[in-house]
Amino acid sequence: MNGASVAAESDPRKLRVRRALIATTNPGKIREFAEMLCDDETRWLDLSAFAAVADVEETGLTFRANACLKAAAYARQFGILTVADDSGLVVDAIDGGPGVYSARWAARHEAGSGDEANNLLLLRQMASVPPERRSARFVCALALASAAGEVIYTAEDSVEGRLLDEPRGSNGFGYDPLFLIEELGKTTAELSAMEKHAISHRGRALRRLKALIEQFGLPPDLPKSDDGRAGSERAVKIAGGPGADVKGRG
Repeated sequence: MNGASVAAESDPRKLRVRRALIATTNPGKIREFAEMLCDDETRWLDLSAFAAVADVEETGLTFRANACLKAAAYARQFGILTVADDSGLVVDAIDGGPGVYSARWAARHEAGSGDEANNLLLLRQMASVPPERRSARFVCALALASAAGEVIYTAEDSVEGRLLDEPRGSNGFGYDPLFLIEELGKTTAELSAMEKHAISHRGRALRRLKALIEQFGLPPDLPKSDDGRAGSERAVKIAGGPGADVKGRG
């Protein structure tokens, strides 16, 4: 064994790789999160790495509250550092809908389910709204929780646009074909992956979260909490207003 190998093995910083969870099975989200948050000391897993996963009910009234609930619950469930997100479309003309119900907007109105049904319902709801009143935004909130289920950081950001009256583009998912970025003259479904990551609500929120991690660091790995309520209660308490980045305090 050479001297370099001995030095590496005797240095705990060289041996320790932190496990952390991205609380999703969405391949696009997993790739984007890992690319933005990667470092030499963290191995990012996703929910598909676990055989049994208990669903987390999204009962929050805001994107930030739901992100905090998911991060805290999955962190306690698996006993590892966890980052979770909640995101959706906010349309001014329909009082902020679909909002936190974006993924299940059609189902909530008994009009089917899935992306196509959601888009068709939204087009019907917006049919009589003139172009100047079709303002909307995509919002993404992120929360990072310690292995004990304590929410440490949250970040939120958005991207402004306008809803079209018919879909355009095939690169995206969800409401992307209806969402026009006016300064680019394209819907988010017409953007390349690189273009979308540069301006998307999720990319912006991830950059905010990364800045918090770089400034304050990641918490040490902790044993799973025995208190089944502590994480979710704290999550609601620190769910701040839109755009605010929060560093939790013990």
